[in-house]
Amino acid sequence: MVSVGPAGVPTRDPVALVAGPAGVRACALRPDGSLTGSVGPDEALVGVLPPVYPEWLGDRSFLAAHGCRFPYVVGEMARGIATADMVIASARAGFMTFFGSAGLSIPDIDEAVQRIQRVLGDIPNWGANLIHSPNEAHLEMDFAELMLARGVRNVSASAFMRLSPAVALLAAKGLRREANGTITRRTHVFAKVSRVEVAKQFIAPAPEALLARLVEAGHLTLEEASLAREIPVATDITVEADSGGHTDNRPLPVLLPSVVALADELSAAAGYAPPRVGVGGGLGTPAALAAAFSAGAAYVVTGSVNQCTVESGLSEDGRRLLAQASMTDVAMAPAADMFELGVEVQVLKRGTLFAQRGKELYKAYRTHPSLEAIPEDERLSLEKKVLGRPIDEIWSDTRAFFERRDPREIERAERDPKHRMALVFRWYLFMGAQWARSGEETRRADYQIWCGPAMGAFNDWVAGSFLEPAEHRTVVQIGLNLLEGAAHVTRANQLRVAGVPLTSRDTIFSPRPLA
Repeated sequence: MVSVGPAGVPTRDPVALVAGPAGVRACALRPDGSLTGSVGPDEALVGVLPPVYPEWLGDRSFLAAHGCRFPYVVGEMARGIATADMVIASARAGFMTFFGSAGLSIPDIDEAVQRIQRVLGDIPNWGANLIHSPNEAHLEMDFAELMLARGVRNVSASAFMRLSPAVALLAAKGLRREANGTITRRTHVFAKVSRVEVAKQFIAPAPEALLARLVEAGHLTLEEASLAREIPVATDITVEADSGGHTDNRPLPVLLPSVVALADELSAAAGYAPPRVGVGGGLGTPAALAAAFSAGAAYVVTGSVNQCTVESGLSEDGRRLLAQASMTDVAMAPAADMFELGVEVQVLKRGTLFAQRGKELYKAYRTHPSLEAIPEDERLSLEKKVLGRPIDEIWSDTRAFFERRDPREIERAERDPKHRMALVFRWYLFMGAQWARSGEETRRADYQIWCGPAMGAFNDWVAGSFLEPAEHRTVVQIGLNLLEGAAHVTRANQLRVAGVPLTSRDTIFSPRPLA
C-alpha cells in the first residue's frame, strides 16, 4: 500500500491503482516501472496517477507569463505591510508578489520600488498595488506614471468600483503588435474583484471614451489606443472572497465559477484569450488552497497569513495579536479611504476595540451635519472614549497634513463642514493602522489590523509545529508549506476518488521546514 498520512502522500511519484475483490488499493511505482508489491491473480492494474507538484496545481500559463515557479501570489497588504523585504524574499522563492503601496506617498513608493529593483535585478515576478482612491483620484494617475517611469511590469488594482483612467493607462501604455500578429504588453494588470459587474469591466477592453481622453491628454498614442481595443484590460482577475481589508465577504464557491464563466463568455465573443482567474480570501490552510485549485483557480493569493511574518511591516506587538487569533476574531469596520461612502474593511477584533470605535464615528458622521452640531456630551464622549484627543487638536494636525499633501482638501473642508468632520474621523482610522505598524502599545485597543478568518484557520493548522511561534514565521516557509500541503491534499483526494479507502488523517499535512 502507498503510505498516506504523516509519512506523506507520494506527490512526486506516480501511483498505480490496483483493483480486486477487496476494492482499490494504491501501490508505489519504482523508477523502472515495476510495482512495489505484486498484483494478485484476482486483481488488475486499472490506472496510474501521475505525480502532483505544487508548481502544477494552477494554470501553468500563469508561471510562463510572469516568470514564477509557483501559482502563488503574496498579496499587497497596504501601507507597506507587504514590505520591500517581503517582496524580495517572495520573488526569490518563485512566488508572484506585490509591494503594499496603497496608502503610502509617491516618494515612499518610489524609494521602495527602486530598492526592490536594485536587489532583484531582472527578476520579473513582482509588482506594486494601485488602490482605488475616489477622494484623491489624482494619486492614482501619479502612481500609474511612476510605475511606467520605473518599468514595473505588474500592477494589482484593488478596491475599484469602476475603471479609472490610471488603470486604463497602465493596461494600454506600451502595447505593440509583434510580427506574428500578437499584442504584447508593457504592464500586466491584476484586477482584484468581488463583484461580477466590476469583473466585467476588467475582462473587457477599456471603454472608448476613456481611451480617447488619454489620447487627447497625450498619455497614449493613437496606435496604443487602437491596440487596447483588442484586448482585455486585465491579464489576471483575482476573485476576492472573505478576505482581510476591503471585502464583500463573498463565498468563494459561488463567486469563482461566475467570474470564470463570465471571462470565457466575454472573451469568446470578443475573440481574444480570457484573462486567468485566481482567488484570494480565506486561504490559510493547505485544504483551502487545494479546494481553490480544484474549483478552477489559476493561482491563489494569500494576505492575512503573511501579515504575521517576520518580513511584515506590522509591529511585533501586532504580529503577536495575529498569532493568537481564531477564525471568529474578526469584525467589519469603516474604511479610512472610503469612509464617506460607508465602505468597510475586515479587521482583527481580538485585543482591540477598533471596529467598535470606528462604527461609533461613522454613526456620528451619518447623524450630524458638522462637528459643531454634535451635542456637547456626545462630543466629549467621542474625544475621551474613541479619539483619545480633543477634536480641535486633531483638526489642527489634519489641516497641517493636508496642507503638505493636498491643499484642495483643506479648501473643501472650509466650504463643507461635513467634509471637515469626515477628515477628522478619518484621522482616527488612519492612525489605527499607523499605531499597529509602529507598535504604539498605549493605543493597542485602537490598532487597525486587516485580517480575515483565514488567519485563525492558519493558527489552528500550525499549532504545535515549528510555525507556531510568531518569530519563526517567514513568508517563504508559509508559502512553501501551504503549497506542499495543497499538493498533499490534492493527491489524497485523487486516491479517494479512485476508490482507495482513506481516513481523515490521511489528508493532513503538518508544517515542516522546506527548501
